[in-house]
Amino acid sequence: MDIASFFQQYWPLLALAAWFGYKWWSARRVIGLLPALKAKGATLVDVRSVAEFASGNAPGTINIPLQELGGRLSEIPKDAPVVVGCASGTRSGMAKMALKRQGYEAYNVGTWRNFMRAGD
Repeated sequence: MDIASFFQQYWPLLALAAWFGYKWWSARRVIGLLPALKAKGATLVDVRSVAEFASGNAPGTINIPLQELGGRLSEIPKDAPVVVGCASGTRSGMAKMALKRQGYEAYNVGTWRNFMRAGD
């Protein structure tokens, strides 16, 4: 099998692997930045549902479910970074984009458990 036919046959799997790799790399970068972001007064927002948040959450995080984010922006200060997390990093990725469009300095930590991994 030549390289062109390999990519033609397996491009969906390669794209999926690249997407997961990017999510992992991006979350690791933000985990490393967490101490500095917290020192700057970052707001830590968990965008999972109320029930998901109640079943387990990281200390110091506030819960604003993704579908409520647009209506609750007044609860998030604009003068400090915002770090968002969820169950897998997908909803928090959407939250990060929405916050950036509103002028926030936003970061996606990925899964909510990563809020507790700073310094690992």
